[in-house]
Amino acid sequence: MKTLKFQLLLLMLLVSVPVFTQQKFAIVIHGGAGVMSKEKMSEQLQAEYKAKLTEALNLGEKMLIDGAAAADVVVKVIKVLEDSPLFNAGKGAVFTHDGKVELDASVMDGKTLKAGAIAGVRDIKNPINAARAVMDHSEHVFLSGKGASEFARKQGLEIVPNKYFHTKQRKESLKQLLKKERERSSKDNMGTVGCVVLDAHGNIFAGTSTGGMNNKRYGRIGDTPIIGAGTYADNKTCAVSCTGHGEYFIRLSFARDIAALMEYKNLSVAEACKSEIAKLDELKGTGGVIALDNNGNIAMEFNTSGMFRGFAKSTGEKEVAIFK
Repeated sequence: MKTLKFQLLLLMLLVSVPVFTQQKFAIVIHGGAGVMSKEKMSEQLQAEYKAKLTEALNLGEKMLIDGAAAADVVVKVIKVLEDSPLFNAGKGAVFTHDGKVELDASVMDGKTLKAGAIAGVRDIKNPINAARAVMDHSEHVFLSGKGASEFARKQGLEIVPNKYFHTKQRKESLKQLLKKERERSSKDNMGTVGCVVLDAHGNIFAGTSTGGMNNKRYGRIGDTPIIGAGTYADNKTCAVSCTGHGEYFIRLSFARDIAALMEYKNLSVAEACKSEIAKLDELKGTGGVIALDNNGNIAMEFNTSGMFRGFAKSTGEKEVAIFK
């Protein structure tokens, strides 16, 4: 009799305890697409790239498991990549023709369709922070140059001298370009960083950060800070971050077009990304894209020899890769 009472009591306790289920989440990151060779890239350098991508991915995954909002995850993850000299964003950004570093970044919130972007800044340590601040603390979407820096100072963001961004590798690359009197080098167009996230609350968010094109002139701005070209997010469809030759992504409204293909033609996120890359091919443009939809399905498409990339999902799936 006592045993039966105990079993009934235990059953009642089990029924009354709420059942917690792991909510669906996903994160995809990229560190740029470009001309790269597995034979010419040393194993040590490959390991360094993979280690930094893994560090960023692990941080994002942990935050998502802990229930963090997609916006916070994207910004924190991109900061890890901006602080690394390996990528063409923040610390490792390429030089302009006059030997300076000019940085661009943007973010977009899929829930509200709010966005923030900055371009041509020379002294904001983490441009992704400034893009987020524009979205959260201003009435504008897009700030540039000295005005963006002034805004960042008023927001208490870290300001650094332009020399902070200089690296020996990027300086040597500029010297070689100037010596050969070329306008650009495809080798140094890779390195833009980005992140797209679906959080456990069902919201998606996208962010992208870059130093732009090596040896760029005349205040050139690419697709990265342009909402709808290099970055886009909408809870109804997807979150997108692009990398590559920005002029082509601008002309195609690349990121927004992926969302439109999903919304109006009912394509999957993978199908939409492949379709847009095909359009890039037709224009002889190069680059890549990462994206995810509101169900956590992901896409990582590119038409170059490689793209630094990785993803993690609540299902336990996880990967970091460079080449096809």
